[in-house]
Amino acid sequence: MIVMKFGGTSVGSAERIKHVATLVRKSTQPVLVVLSAMSGTTNTLVEIAENFYKKDRRKALSLIDGLQCKYNAVIKELYDTEEWQARTNSLASEIFDHLRSFESSLFTSFEEKDVIAQGEILSTNMMNNYLHEQGVDVSLLSALDFVKTDKNGEPDMVYITERLNARIGRKKTHDIYITQGFICRNAFGEIDNLLRGGSDYTASLLGVALQADEIQIWTDIDGMHNNDPRIVDNTRPIRQLYFDEAAELAYFGAKILHPICIRPAKKANIPVRLLNTMEPEAEGTLVNGTFERGKIKAIAAKDNVFVLKIKGSGRLMASGYLKKVFEVFESYQTAIDMISTSEVSVSVSFDRATYLNEIVGELKNYGEVSLDDHMCIICVVGDLEWINLGFEAAATEALKDIPLRMISYGGSNFNISYLIQETDKKRALQQLSQALFNTSSTGVCE
Repeated sequence: MIVMKFGGTSVGSAERIKHVATLVRKSTQPVLVVLSAMSGTTNTLVEIAENFYKKDRRKALSLIDGLQCKYNAVIKELYDTEEWQARTNSLASEIFDHLRSFESSLFTSFEEKDVIAQGEILSTNMMNNYLHEQGVDVSLLSALDFVKTDKNGEPDMVYITERLNARIGRKKTHDIYITQGFICRNAFGEIDNLLRGGSDYTASLLGVALQADEIQIWTDIDGMHNNDPRIVDNTRPIRQLYFDEAAELAYFGAKILHPICIRPAKKANIPVRLLNTMEPEAEGTLVNGTFERGKIKAIAAKDNVFVLKIKGSGRLMASGYLKKVFEVFESYQTAIDMISTSEVSVSVSFDRATYLNEIVGELKNYGEVSLDDHMCIICVVGDLEWINLGFEAAATEALKDIPLRMISYGGSNFNISYLIQETDKKRALQQLSQALFNTSSTGVCE
């Protein structure tokens, strides 16, 4: 079986939905299709929820009306027959009436997650009805029936595997199954989600549960590129990546793939293929358990990074001082990307600004705090094991005229990271690309 995940832009219009349906029907194996909400829908649903929170019901209802008009237009264009157009309009009306029902209820985080879930419910029902209209053997499965997280917020794989296989069965009686990405239930049975990018994660979890032959992530670019094509000319798709290489690139800025998606696939050794909905014949990128020695594969960049430097006051020993710093970040659920330490000070980078003021305030209890913002992490990924002479030198040499705030090397065998100012990002990416991919002198490039 193949799991095929399509993102919001891939199902962003009637034309795109029809195109995805054509791609799905070409499979020679049974397929589980995982769909995101139509592009722009989740952002609008978040805005609707925010206005219900603020008790601005008029604005919320106006947004719902506008979103329904958008879907009515897509539905009118998508279906050839009045029967299926009417069926889908009826179902969409029920969903939009459900959204309007929150006008008169107490609105909390539970209702917010219900609101946000409706995007995927809409897109999957529209695709299911379209395929039925075309005479395709298809079955719609609700992810809320089998995707569940445990009390720690982690996917309950035993539950997911048992419930999903019970619905599909060993014989796989349908050619195509469709389900929602992103949405799930939590340990208490409430509607929840796997956070932004969670559709990739859903596809990976379901691929593992079904012991799929391959997990395919379809987007609007022909695989993961060796640099950012929006900034650097003549980039090219990477044909193959090791699981950990792909995870590093995704975490440090390659938007095509959600970083957590790789974890379950790697554990089950199921290959993940990144493909282009707009150019389905393109080879894309294969992510699997094969690791190529002696190659630098790609460069990625993460924007909107903050750096805090905390110089200890001397009241705590070094070990206690570091412990306190990490506890502050943990208490605000803010992940640290890079860290550099000395006996009396520590510098850390992170990209979540939600609790920035609170973090700075608490850290001032342990020493002098300074903040750098508008920073960027440049990540070079490949075979960067420490015994490979010259690999890190080639990358660092390419940045010799760019101020480096921090360098992280040795924490992983697959990357070296540089913290620079955002204003130097374009130049850094271009110089690294020239040094690592456009010359043969280093002998370390793909």
